[in-house]
Amino acid sequence: MSYFKIHILGCGAATPTIYHEPTSQVVDCRDKLYMIDCGEGVQLQLRKNKIGFNRLNHIFISHLHGDHCFGLPGVISTFGMLGRRADLTVHGSAEIETFLSPLIAQFCKESPFKVRFNIIDPLKHGLVMEDRSLKVSSIPLKHRIPTCGYLFEEKQREPHLIREMIDFYHIPVRELAGIKQGNDFIADDGIVVPNNVLTRPADPPKRYAFCSDTAFSPSIVEYIKGVDCLYHESTFLEKDMLRAKATFHSTARQAAEIARMADVKQLVLGHYSARYDDLTGFMDEASAVFQNVVLAEEGKTITL
Repeated sequence: MSYFKIHILGCGAATPTIYHEPTSQVVDCRDKLYMIDCGEGVQLQLRKNKIGFNRLNHIFISHLHGDHCFGLPGVISTFGMLGRRADLTVHGSAEIETFLSPLIAQFCKESPFKVRFNIIDPLKHGLVMEDRSLKVSSIPLKHRIPTCGYLFEEKQREPHLIREMIDFYHIPVRELAGIKQGNDFIADDGIVVPNNVLTRPADPPKRYAFCSDTAFSPSIVEYIKGVDCLYHESTFLEKDMLRAKATFHSTARQAAEIARMADVKQLVLGHYSARYDDLTGFMDEASAVFQNVVLAEEGKTITL
């Protein structure tokens, strides 16, 4: 059973097309939902993908370009109409509060929940959020305005109890929590049953890195080394390298170079420019550099 999934809601770039929605993803870690970026149309994408609105308590914004944040007012308004009570935390640079606060005051003044802002410095790597399931850190990216990616790191789960051994040694229920935390079991006759006889390790914790929008930037490699999955923007193909440089975006080949340098397990490409109707070239260019490549598309779920 997987406890870590990424739902692709949108993977297009700034100019709207009939093929792709603006950038947005939902990370599902142990049934807790975390949204990354919130372009236009996110409400419909949540509905289409049957993702529960009420399980979403954190939204992480990479930067203040419209295709990454114009969906926020609508989402917040709809949350209110659905009777949401739990607070919603929006993480991002200081400008996100400047952008959203007047809209909330105008359109969501009677909302039954509060929108809280966690202001971060997108130019620095640092811890952004931590709960019982995971921790999220910022990754400074290289774009036209201050921009950061996000690293999601699952926390190590407790080991699994081996039911047959628990029954064999007649271990009482009151002892199980301690055993899951690493304790040995001491029987009434003084015999010590080692913890490794009673448990088996949980799967290693998963790590996911989201890096969009950014020019080619090897400086991010140290933050994403060895992640299970890397989403890296690939706005352009190599034939449009000059355009990529001018707009501080990456090509598919450059994204693959970052994946290779960071020795990640899987690379997901996205943030495709509207000039491309056929995405075959993205796969071809990236696969020539890095083997395990996936093309993002709306509705796709990536399981770690």
